[in-house]
Amino acid sequence: GAFWASPVRNPVLALTAALLCVIFATTYATYRLNEWNGPFYDALARRDMPEFLHQLVVFGVLASLLTLLNVIQQWLNQIAAMRMREGLARDLADVWLTPGRALKLAGAGAIADNPDQRLHEDTRILAENTTSLSIGLVNSTILLASFIGVLWAISTDFGLQIGGRTIVIPGYMLWATILYALFGSVMSNVVGSRLARLNAQRYAREADLRATLVRANENMKPITLARGEESELFRVHAAIDGVLGMLRKLAWALTNLTWVSAGFGWLALVAPIIIASPMYFSGNLSFGGLMMAVGAFNQVNQALRWYVANFSVIADWRATLGRVSSFRNALVSMDTPAMEGSVLTYRKSDGEDVLSVTDLAVFGEPDKGGDGHGIRVAEGAFTIRPGERVLINGNPGTDRHLLFQALSGIWPWGKGEIRLPAADRMIMMPQEGYLPTASLREVMTYPATGP
Repeated sequence: GAFWASPVRNPVLALTAALLCVIFATTYATYRLNEWNGPFYDALARRDMPEFLHQLVVFGVLASLLTLLNVIQQWLNQIAAMRMREGLARDLADVWLTPGRALKLAGAGAIADNPDQRLHEDTRILAENTTSLSIGLVNSTILLASFIGVLWAISTDFGLQIGGRTIVIPGYMLWATILYALFGSVMSNVVGSRLARLNAQRYAREADLRATLVRANENMKPITLARGEESELFRVHAAIDGVLGMLRKLAWALTNLTWVSAGFGWLALVAPIIIASPMYFSGNLSFGGLMMAVGAFNQVNQALRWYVANFSVIADWRATLGRVSSFRNALVSMDTPAMEGSVLTYRKSDGEDVLSVTDLAVFGEPDKGGDGHGIRVAEGAFTIRPGERVLINGNPGTDRHLLFQALSGIWPWGKGEIRLPAADRMIMMPQEGYLPTASLREVMTYPATGP
């Protein structure tokens, strides 16, 4: 739903259509290049120099076309990733900085940790991986559909001689290729099943390290005055150890996966020749036909094993998608506080600019209600008019800050009624001041938007 309402929808759809056209054209050129293997290698086998030279010209045309298509596809891929990142980053920023949401999220537990990580790094990884994986999936599917017919046609009526008996397996080269690729996929799934979870934990540890460093840098003066460098150093090293521990686990998981991916990759150099060799040695396949079969095998195997080759990327994509989705859902859920406990009643003041409260109790723990900590107004009801000064007193630990958050509308959990003047007639001054990084004019008129 968010995508269809996004301003980047039309550019992304246009880029997707252009990418599909380029992928179809590339697949057709690749199919013609595989057909070129037959006459080229047959000319070599016959020592036919004129035909050999002619096929070199054909190769030059096909190679030039494929090079052009690859360059166009790469450019479209990068622009699509950029547009997708623009949509993700702007959408998350809009959702995050909706008035009141970010502060409510701060008390939502682990999901609120390091929102800068979700907005910056996670959106980049998700946009890049979504684009590359989508293109790879479409490309592999089209290649598979195109070259399955080649393998079937080459081996449709061939009979294997085993123990003096002839066994006919229609399209045996196709079935052998599928079994080879599926076996590699199963092995990769088994060996690489931990990668998605490890990648999610790694990004969480990286974000913790960044937050620790930022917090130390922002509070360097009080840390120095308190002689707390050694204590902060301990925390920084602990965060570094957390990152290194996850990298160590990832290194072992990726190493184990490399045994499978690299092993099947090297075996793929000779596997198609071994599979097609019975037809070649029986005389049913020329040398050029053998090379066509090898090319078709490689294309089908590449398409079928696309998931295997991208297993770690898919695991990374799943982990990042989960982090971004959970973060966005948590932000949106901040608008439905009634799911977590009873909420205050907010009304607009009648007539004049006054602030009035009736039977107000603010809950610090929404799920516990009045049984948890919070603050209750002893007077029952009061009214504050413009220019009046009011002292709010209470015992230590009475969560007086919750009263101000409730009056500003950013902490709505509790019971009672609050009547407020119009939003443009009231301003809340935070306990800690904030100056944006901007021009003097923007600083002086903050929070007005625009230069």
